[in-house]
Amino acid sequence: MLNQEEKEAYIFATMLTLANRLQIVGDKLDKNITLKQWLLIAIILKNGNPSPTLGEVAAIFGCSRQNIKKLASILEKQGFVTLKRDEKDARVVRVQLTSKCHAYFKERENLESEFIQDLFHHFDGKLTDGLFYGIQQLADNLGRIEEKYREQGKKCENSC
Repeated sequence: MLNQEEKEAYIFATMLTLANRLQIVGDKLDKNITLKQWLLIAIILKNGNPSPTLGEVAAIFGCSRQNIKKLASILEKQGFVTLKRDEKDARVVRVQLTSKCHAYFKERENLESEFIQDLFHHFDGKLTDGLFYGIQQLADNLGRIEEKYREQGKKCENSC
């Protein structure tokens, strides 16, 4: 039987490997879009602002504005987003989903639903709730650690 510390170490290592495996499998889901590109679109769609700044998206995504700009530029070339300078501050770039993007994702929503159902196969409400609240707590704890590092002058950006 594993003790608390061993379970925590297992969870930590498994989250890292699951993230890699999810990206590999998710990238195979659709030949036109990567999992990270999908996440960028989902963030824009769900954040409540139809035209967030690259910096706002980067903060939610957890990486630098420059890396979000790279992802968004690829999506712009594919016709899924537009990148426009802010009307009030030309230094700010806003990203907006196109009608092509909305139509494309409407067409593939069954594909996404099947993937999520397969991923959570054998999950009941109790297991889903436990994982949901556990991940929320980990996110809160990570935010606290990031804040501590910011106060110490350490950067916490990743490469996406």
